[in-house]
Amino acid sequence: MERPHTLLIHYDKGTPAIAKQIAKDLQRRDGPAKVDAMKKAIMLLLNGETLPHLLNTIVRFVLPSEDPMLQKLLLLYLEIIDIGKVDADADDGTMNEMYICQHLKNNLNNSNIYTRVATLRFICHLNDKHLGIIRELRSSVVGNLQHKHPYVRRNAILAVTTIYKLPQGQLLLVDAPETIEEVLSKEEDPTAKRSAFLMLSTCDQDRAINYLLSHVDSVSGWGELLQMVVLELIRKVLVSRMDKGEKETYINIVKSLLNAPSTATAVAYECAGILVSLSSKPTDIIAAANTYCQLLRSQGDNNVKLIVLDRLIELKSSHRDIMVDLTMDLLRAVNCRNTDIQKKTLHIVLELITERNINGVVLMLKNEAFKTQGHGGEFKNNGKYRQMLIQAIRICALKFPQVASTVDDLLMDFSGDNNVASAIDMLHSVREIIEMNHELRVSIITRLLDNLYRIRASRVCSCALWTIGEYCRSLDEVENGIATIKHCLGELPFLPVSEEGEDTDSSEKVQQKMNSITVSSVLADASEPAFSDQGSLTWRNLRSFLLTGDFFLGAVVASTLTKLVLRLEGVQSSKVEVNKASTQAVLIMVSMLQLGQSPVLPHPIDNDSYERIVVCIRLLCSTGDNVRKIWLQSCRQIFVKMLSEKQLRESEELKAKAQISHAQPDDLIHFDSLKTMKVMAIHCG
Repeated sequence: MERPHTLLIHYDKGTPAIAKQIAKDLQRRDGPAKVDAMKKAIMLLLNGETLPHLLNTIVRFVLPSEDPMLQKLLLLYLEIIDIGKVDADADDGTMNEMYICQHLKNNLNNSNIYTRVATLRFICHLNDKHLGIIRELRSSVVGNLQHKHPYVRRNAILAVTTIYKLPQGQLLLVDAPETIEEVLSKEEDPTAKRSAFLMLSTCDQDRAINYLLSHVDSVSGWGELLQMVVLELIRKVLVSRMDKGEKETYINIVKSLLNAPSTATAVAYECAGILVSLSSKPTDIIAAANTYCQLLRSQGDNNVKLIVLDRLIELKSSHRDIMVDLTMDLLRAVNCRNTDIQKKTLHIVLELITERNINGVVLMLKNEAFKTQGHGGEFKNNGKYRQMLIQAIRICALKFPQVASTVDDLLMDFSGDNNVASAIDMLHSVREIIEMNHELRVSIITRLLDNLYRIRASRVCSCALWTIGEYCRSLDEVENGIATIKHCLGELPFLPVSEEGEDTDSSEKVQQKMNSITVSSVLADASEPAFSDQGSLTWRNLRSFLLTGDFFLGAVVASTLTKLVLRLEGVQSSKVEVNKASTQAVLIMVSMLQLGQSPVLPHPIDNDSYERIVVCIRLLCSTGDNVRKIWLQSCRQIFVKMLSEKQLRESEELKAKAQISHAQPDDLIHFDSLKTMKVMAIHCG
């Protein structure tokens, strides 16, 4: 196992074959017995066993055989051993090598094309230790270049290439490049042409370039395999040669391949990569970008799309102005139902939005968001996709305030989404839009109050209540906010008051009532349960949450009512109405405390929520100017400060990303580039 081989065969050493028995079986006239003996010999050799003097037997009894299976096994055996070194001490070692050479030569002239091809492939595995054998077979190998069957010709080209690449191969086949060029000019088989041109580009690059330049007009009609080799040659030439005239010629060849209607996908991808890396003309960059976008739309393989998106990200970093014009074409890739592709596509698009394309981008994002509502649970990652779309719309609205008014209705439609994460992102977006665009406050608050009953998750309700308590300013808004919360809480008390001696019956009734509340299973991307619509519970979602023991939400309700009552004191001239609203709010808070101490709930109210509700009750009973300032002004000031810090952090991250160096101190220096710069400096001077 110290030398490389083209095959490995497992063999159980528990029952090793004996060399004498193998030799005896090889001497028999029974064909299947010889085949089994050859297989045993090959397996023993592959597992490190030595079979001395077996070559003599094989030369005498296997070499003359015409059995195709034996001939295949013979070539495998000869590939494993070092011909000429096995039996080197024997007197007939040289004779064995002569017999083997003659046998291989006969195979190369055999009428069976598969025998010829198997022998040519065997020659491809020889190395500089077998120069004697190669020297005897070279004329026969070259003769197979003219065989009528392309299967033989392509393997003959590979054999010639292998021999020519050996340390002394150029002495063995002096005129190999000329011969291969002649074969290439007459060859019609695409695979054979590809092998021939690859040999020229590897062994004689100037000859390959001359052939390419003499057939420029027909390159677009060559097969995909040959075109890929041509592109690889062009890449090597353009990197090593900086002549401007030659560079333009090769770039034109690449563009002709790119514009050809029959160009394969792999060829188009390579052409685009060459244009981006070796040309700086805007027309070439646009052609490459259009090719990437076309591949993104036409390819069904998600791995291919991810690779193309990576190339577009690189293109965006160096040619952003060109990529801006292709934003809408790129955005169509979000139709793919793969989360990674959708995420990467939205990431690129959000960095390309400008005043010119923002309206089109937002419109398409809104359409995609509406589609997710229609499909429901049809797609596996529908919730994640909706969340990504909402985040993208939020970024667009914050970057370009003029489109915020067109997305607030859409965001409100997702307030009752079963996906908690997307609903939370929606409300975070809404409160940021309100803070950044004060003229949209009235319409957003009105829509939020109208949709409060549709919210199905406790965390989403908490965020919505904070927004209502913070941004309801006018008399109508404050009164509507208080009325909406009361409506979602339902009638008081939350539990019926039982008379003495009826505690057990009433508790059972309350428990049965609570059991009627249907709680859906926890979603994969949500941390809280959502409630199904059943009768009056559709309009009393806050009451449903409280009856399940969610007293953190009860504390949020108490804080929101307190803020609304405090604001009502400043906008309502009638003290009677203010006192009435304050009394109703205190009654609601006391009812929540009473509910929290009921034994029928799953767990009692926690201390933090209890203290928070008690503080709200005390505040409404005796209000001071300092406390009023803290509740009505300080909370919003802290929120504004949080937003400013967030924007500062994002801007610093963008600056840090822009300052990332793409060249490291220990990178290799391209001296050709330095030479070109020096020549330019001399001309400029």
